[in-house]
Amino acid sequence: MNASFFSQYGGEIAELTVEHLWLTAASMLFAALLAVPVGIWLTRAPQWAKPVIAIANILETIPSLAMFGFLLPLPWLGERAARIAVVALTAYALLPILRNTYAGIRGIDPAILEVARALGLTGTQRLFKVELPLAASFILAGLRTATVTCVGIATIAAAVGAGGLGELIFRGVASVDNRLVLAGAVPAALLALAADGLLGLAERGLRTPTQ
Repeated sequence: MNASFFSQYGGEIAELTVEHLWLTAASMLFAALLAVPVGIWLTRAPQWAKPVIAIANILETIPSLAMFGFLLPLPWLGERAARIAVVALTAYALLPILRNTYAGIRGIDPAILEVARALGLTGTQRLFKVELPLAASFILAGLRTATVTCVGIATIAAAVGAGGLGELIFRGVASVDNRLVLAGAVPAALLALAADGLLGLAERGLRTPTQ
């Protein structure tokens, strides 16, 4: 890739990068809003943990193109490719957030919870003042894994016309132009590395005070 290539495609790369970020951010927001409360609920109803986590695990194992294909015929979703992409990416992000939320809270030393009860904290107070702060690093680790997964799978969203850096990759493959493939693949890889690095720093920051 040279200066003429960037002058020709630079604006498009920037625009598709923003689309890629939007797809990932929207999906992560919906996944977190769904998976964290469900993970908390499972700690209160552990008999449901195995079946619920198993369903999330099944969603995780569906190939990405197959997932997009399953969603295309649905009336409301099929009307807009972006909706299909966000729903599919949300489904892929559920498992690590759900599993880590559940494991993080269940892994808290029971003695700590007994002390909280002895101090007269209600269930809600224990959740927000004790359980969530202690499990925060585990939950963030799940968010980190889910974010990196979403950035990668979002490249497939271009197959249904949802935009993102995958458009350059698919176009490059179709025209046998390695420059276009790299123009989509390199920014996507950098986004994944940046997300992993930033969330990794935040995760270590949450772990440090408890060590």
